[in-house]
Amino acid sequence: MDNTRAHPQILATPPGDLAIWFFIYAELLAFGVFFVAYAFARAHNVELFNESQQHLNRASGAINTLVLITSSYFVVRGVAAIQRGYSTLCARWLAAAIGLGGVFLAIKLHEFDAVFSAGISLSTNTFYMFYLSLTLFHFMHVILGMVILFAVMLKAQRGGYSAEEHRGVETGASYWHMVDLLWIILFPLVYVIH
Repeated sequence: MDNTRAHPQILATPPGDLAIWFFIYAELLAFGVFFVAYAFARAHNVELFNESQQHLNRASGAINTLVLITSSYFVVRGVAAIQRGYSTLCARWLAAAIGLGGVFLAIKLHEFDAVFSAGISLSTNTFYMFYLSLTLFHFMHVILGMVILFAVMLKAQRGGYSAEEHRGVETGASYWHMVDLLWIILFPLVYVIH
């Protein structure tokens, strides 16, 4: 019996445009270097990092984790809707995800305000240099992700995607999921782990 016919090999391709995956991998590499540098610096300044970490608002970080995970679920629902040909429903799910992105940004801005009002800056100490650099860098990625989702949402509202052609929705979703993944790593690394 010919096993190649019984079990054909399917060459899996990532969702969305290939170009976004080069960008995603580059971003993951950049954050990966940041995370390794953070871990290395932390290993040499454990007491400083532990003490400084106590001043962070873990509740805000935890809420933002739930906000981003929920927003990613909404994006998944949007992709599922367009795969069935429901453009308007896809746009609504993406709008909900964008709204939660706004909630994330508002919570982070409140947190940044508290930190800066306490006189903390990049030069306060090594921990805060990493904390502010990582979270501000991620903050900018959330804004970019919201812009991408907004553009995809507008096109979906105008009927620019279909069940047969929805690569743009998958492309935007892939980027948003990367933003979510980075926060899921960043939150415990910076806010929780002692």
